[in-house]
Amino acid sequence: MTERPASHSTEKLAEAARKAAARERELRCDPEPSLGKRLGQIGVLGWIIVLPALAGLFFGRWLDRTMHSGVFFSAPLMMLGAALGLWLAWKWMSRQ
Repeated sequence: MTERPASHSTEKLAEAARKAAARERELRCDPEPSLGKRLGQIGVLGWIIVLPALAGLFFGRWLDRTMHSGVFFSAPLMMLGAALGLWLAWKWMSRQ
């Protein structure tokens, strides 16, 4: 077996210490959000998706009752509302 020079292992140790110090500085500058904040974000995200879908469903049901058309307007408007909600959620998440 060949021995590695002491300087090689010292360099690796110094590099690992520099990386650990850099990670610690990053965490101090930008701490991890709390569990409460994460749960709040999940709740907001859910409402951003669900509310447009429900609005489309209610408006579609109103149109269907007014025009006696079964579910002709309800289904497509609910899907359009869901698509709008997903798009809004994507935009909101990209800003976070």
